[in-house]
Amino acid sequence: MTVDFTLPAALEAHEPPEARGQARDGVRLLVARRASGEVSHHAFRDLPSLLDPGDLLVVNTSATLPAAVRLDRISVHFSTPVPGADDRLWLVELRRLAGKAGRPYAGGSPGEWIPMPGGATLTLVGRHGHRAVADRLWQARLSTDVVPYLRRHGVPIRYGYVRRDWPVAAYQTAFAHDRSSGGAEMPSAARPFTPELVTRLVSRGVLIAPITLHTGVASPEAHEPPYAERYAVPEPTAALVGHVRARGRRVIAVGTTAVRALETAVDASGHVQASSGWTEHVVTPEGGVRAVDGLLTGLHEPRSSHLMMLTAVAGGDLLTATYEAALAERYLWHEFGDLNLILPS
Repeated sequence: MTVDFTLPAALEAHEPPEARGQARDGVRLLVARRASGEVSHHAFRDLPSLLDPGDLLVVNTSATLPAAVRLDRISVHFSTPVPGADDRLWLVELRRLAGKAGRPYAGGSPGEWIPMPGGATLTLVGRHGHRAVADRLWQARLSTDVVPYLRRHGVPIRYGYVRRDWPVAAYQTAFAHDRSSGGAEMPSAARPFTPELVTRLVSRGVLIAPITLHTGVASPEAHEPPYAERYAVPEPTAALVGHVRARGRRVIAVGTTAVRALETAVDASGHVQASSGWTEHVVTPEGGVRAVDGLLTGLHEPRSSHLMMLTAVAGGDLLTATYEAALAERYLWHEFGDLNLILPS
């Protein structure tokens, strides 16, 4: 079943909720329950009352990199390191600067070098080999270490619905941990969490465990499936998932990145094992989910590949009802928008 709809421009969140006069946890929360098919409306700060003691939230600790470097006519979006290569060889996307967010730049040739701010040089090595993104991403080598360079010269990636730049702090979540690395885009489902809300969750007996998945650059035009991304599921998290599921409690992923990491780490017997590396796993309705009972996520664009994952968790009928309700009640989309919580019951 395909969830397809037209997203009105008025329902795109153009800025962080703080700029709209709200707190981070002041966004709305649309709750969908598989067992009953019920869809209900809440504030995000109601989350502790919607979860049960013993439930486990799995959160992504990836920090958000200022992954865009703007030149005179193009912008370079740094996506992920090339698996198995040194720290200076990355996948990048070139985008024209025309318009609010630009559009993909089809030029460039292997061996071409691009002068970068601060005296650095970016050399295009070759097109990325993954069939889904072969026309969009380059393998490119920067003349210096990438992450420190981005922290000096980069800005967060911004798409057309976000009308102005925001500081990188606006793209960090309460769980962002290792600032020596990070992802090209924010694990935005965790953005509304505040220290006060986390305290309320823990006081209720809700457990919280970390994974890490560093996201690559998405394409707002292509609606393509994700390519290989770096992830890690620590041993304590894997053990806690097993403990919670054995006692009949719920494992709820905070964001599609947490789902991807956990489902990558499931073994043949259905148990989550500690693991790390690169994942190319794509969650589909046909494959389903084995580690996750629920999902807290943002609202995704029509035809987005994320909707395949949401269908695997919620089922097609419930997901359709959820998005119909979100449109009717004028929820806000994208990384600065409202949230959707899918629960089994």
